[in-house]
Amino acid sequence: MLSADDRLSAGDLTIEAVQATPSSPLGLLWSGKSNDRHPGKILGPYFAKMLDRAGAQRVPIELHFETLDYLNSSTITAIIQVIQDARAKAVKLVIVFDPARRWQKLSFDALKVFARDDGLMELRPTNGER
Repeated sequence: MLSADDRLSAGDLTIEAVQATPSSPLGLLWSGKSNDRHPGKILGPYFAKMLDRAGAQRVPIELHFETLDYLNSSTITAIIQVIQDARAKAVKLVIVFDPARRWQKLSFDALKVFARDDGLMELRPTNGER
């Protein structure tokens, strides 16, 4: 079961963990702004814990960025590390973003280079765009 420890609040950023059932995807809802200069220090341990949980439950992790107002290039680097860590643990990672927000479309379209035939990473635009 999820607990208060599964919520991350760091500066202007909040990540809320949600999971309807133990067999449903583990959703991580990003809100606010990810503007820390070294977000990996905070995000790394948090995502290690979430990847371990998802791996044990054999469920994917969905990173929801639709309501995030801003993320800096340092956060993109941290997300790339999460992609690599998820792949190493064979945990499927789904990145959900809002392509109507130009900065999100540009940021997340650039991550397409990390998609492989193994199906362990999916970029999912909202509003039906593919």
